[in-house]
Amino acid sequence: MRFRLLPLWLGFLALLPAAAALAGDEGAQKVPEHKIAQSKSYLSLEPIYATIVDDDRAQGMLMVGVGLDVPDPALREIADRSMPVLRDAYVRNLVGFTATSVRTTAQPDVNQIASRLQNITDRALGKKGAKVLLAQVAIRVNR
Repeated sequence: MRFRLLPLWLGFLALLPAAAALAGDEGAQKVPEHKIAQSKSYLSLEPIYATIVDDDRAQGMLMVGVGLDVPDPALREIADRSMPVLRDAYVRNLVGFTATSVRTTAQPDVNQIASRLQNITDRALGKKGAKVLLAQVAIRVNR
């Protein structure tokens, strides 16, 4: 008696994937793409961190948030391909900068950081046209 409805249930189970596919096509909504900026010329980088050393001990961290505005499409393609090289050069330069110029008792010179990163960018890309944009400069002090 119990197995009398089994073929009917198996038929329903066989139709479930097809019904789900149809429902998925009709009710599918595109998920909006997350954008950092509306401009197509903007390239973002992950924040760069450098350790602040004083008295032979790590005293804190310098965090610099950076982005590039590259209006020229050809140069933007070069910058996009060169991103690992640019990031490495930025990190190396900021590590040296924090070793010589940054202390936990005062805010670092943001203009000097921007100028250093701009010079690195122009040198790495081989020409001017990419503008370095600082999003954030912050210090975290160890206690």
